[in-house]
Amino acid sequence: MCGDIEGLQNALKDASITNSGIINVSQYIELIRRDYFSEYKDIENIVDGSLVVQALQSKGEVPVALKANLYEYQKKGLFWMNSMLSATKGCILGDEMGLGKTLQVIAVFQSMKTRGEMPVLVVAPVSLLENWRRECEKFAPELDVYIHHGPRRTGRYKDLIEHDVVVISYNTASSDLSMLKMVKWQCTVLDEAQNIKNPYSDRAKSVKAIVRKSSIAVTGTPFENHITDIWSIVDYVMPGLLGTIETFNHNVSDDLLGAQKIEPILSPIMIRRLVKDVANDLPEKVVISQPIIMSDREVSEYEQFRNDVMGDTKSGKAITISLLQKLRMYCTHYSLFNEKICSDPTVDSNKYQRLCEIVDEIVNRNEKVIVFTSYKRMFNLFENDIPKRFGISVKTINGDTPVGERQNIVDEFNNKRNAAMLVLNPIAAGTGLNITGANHVIHYNLEWNPALEDQSSARAYRRGQEKTVFIYRLYYKGTVEEVVNERIERKRLMASSAIVGTDGENEKNDIIRAIEMAPEINKKGQ
Repeated sequence: MCGDIEGLQNALKDASITNSGIINVSQYIELIRRDYFSEYKDIENIVDGSLVVQALQSKGEVPVALKANLYEYQKKGLFWMNSMLSATKGCILGDEMGLGKTLQVIAVFQSMKTRGEMPVLVVAPVSLLENWRRECEKFAPELDVYIHHGPRRTGRYKDLIEHDVVVISYNTASSDLSMLKMVKWQCTVLDEAQNIKNPYSDRAKSVKAIVRKSSIAVTGTPFENHITDIWSIVDYVMPGLLGTIETFNHNVSDDLLGAQKIEPILSPIMIRRLVKDVANDLPEKVVISQPIIMSDREVSEYEQFRNDVMGDTKSGKAITISLLQKLRMYCTHYSLFNEKICSDPTVDSNKYQRLCEIVDEIVNRNEKVIVFTSYKRMFNLFENDIPKRFGISVKTINGDTPVGERQNIVDEFNNKRNAAMLVLNPIAAGTGLNITGANHVIHYNLEWNPALEDQSSARAYRRGQEKTVFIYRLYYKGTVEEVVNERIERKRLMASSAIVGTDGENEKNDIIRAIEMAPEINKKGQ
């Protein structure tokens, strides 16, 4: 005790501590919050914050209805979040990218479903809306999931409460705030919660205004640039815990000393595991397929060209792979199709936006990434945008790169100590090269041949690789890319069953489906 007896008594009273013995986590957080704001220190905190997390995550049960075998660290994450939502009504899941944060949250949803605690709301970048729906469908098929997005979305709040899980974008959270506030959400979840790091932004104000019983912030990068990034996320999961933004800025400096000051209050409410810490749990290769919904602009232009192609086929023109190339190019980035220069390539391109979100986390981990794409103009886009956006070097190898220079480029990339990107053409550089300096691979546009994709991934996933390799596969839902993905998966299944050869009729059917498939957002209001 560092202050007077009266101060100590007031501190214990505010924390609802009336008897001696073990205190719960909410009482502990209230004590350190008081210590954080107090001019005179009544209590000396000698508790290791990590011990609080360990105590909470030691018990629990995995929901029987969950269709997944959780790793041990994922079970601990599930148990910890369930405990925190019960005890404090809010927490931060800060695991590094690739450790299955979405699955852990879905397991929490399934636990809540079992207890009859629905509905819940997920707010995510638009690029991840469809991924949330599919992951829920895969791991918790009992959950009724609804994507509230697009021009045809409902305007009635009663339509929302008919579902267990409602998934929306950050922009929709702002535009539909008045309707969202009419629902009594049992829990709201912010995916990629660093999106509210600016506490003055409309999106931050909107998600904090949604009425909810409990809150989960999900982010692999809780701190990006300034100490106020953390304040905004904490203020979402536990409003008022760190005081007002003005009080926070007055009490906490934007430097290492400031970070050390808030660490005792942040540690009990955030669980964060690094890949290196759970490497023994992970397989050597983690494949992450992410379906993405097109932006409204992309849907409109893609549909216009798709209908033109369908008109050509009805007029008697042959259906060939070449007719699909522009559709595939448009799915890569609309500027390749329109031949326009993009000042910001993330605008109206949800796929490129998702790539940048992934690269952001990779750069924050000071790791390297290989990106595969087939189109030369996409190479130019990466070379012009990525260095400015992330401050890292971008090297390329495609058909124009002299064969004698390719190994030098790879050697320079492998030897770099800092984050970097290497953009490769899967045909020109998909075989032969040893690029174990990178442990992240992004297939930005999928190829028809699964063997080509696997050979490309093997540039990083090969002998000599000392880290778990994360492979991201990005494709647009309801487009030619979804047909390509289905074909890849079908061929992989055939190969695993030792079936060799191809069916000419299936080849033709794939092409027809690719032309006829319209973006999901345009076919029905979600």
